Amino acid sequence: MPALIALTISVGVLALIDTWLYFGPLASTALAGLVWISFVAWGCHFHSGGGTRGSLATVVCMTWGAIVGMVAVMLAGGVLAPLGGAWGPAVAVCLGASVIVLSSAIKALETIPASVYGFAMVAGPILMAKMTPEQAIIPTVASIVIGAAFGYVSEMLANALTKKGQPSAEATADPGHV
Repeated sequence: MPALIALTISVGVLALIDTWLYFGPLASTALAGLVWISFVAWGCHFHSGGGTRGSLATVVCMTWGAIVGMVAVMLAGGVLAPLGGAWGPAVAVCLGASVIVLSSAIKALETIPASVYGFAMVAGPILMAKMTPEQAIIPTVASIVIGAAFGYVSEMLANALTKKGQPSAEATADPGHV
């Protein structure tokens, strides 16, 4: 079948399963409702080039970003809190963003957008589920891993369903692909 149809079927069916997991079996865990983190990581898999490399970059960089984000939130509510108002969080985000960019000099952390996604993702459980930063990190990272796995599986399934001679799921998912 054409690659676009194969990717549509693969992503559609797996999106159903991913969402069901978060609102079904995982609903009574710290991962309850965090399907959006999984979806961002899933997209990041493709954005990071797909395949094993895309999944690895997603997990490593998004996890790094989440850790940096966790520390930024802790700083904003801790040593930077006396700055008052919006200054504590603003300085914490400035420091965190700077750490992410500087750390991209390390080959394993070179995918800056993935690290930024992770930085942003950890804020959700903190703000929406009222978790402490320390409580939020494990469910965030678990959701990142789940999303990267769904990205990898959706790509492999789409490629298996694609008629020979058609572009791969990775090429079809590339926004620059025409």
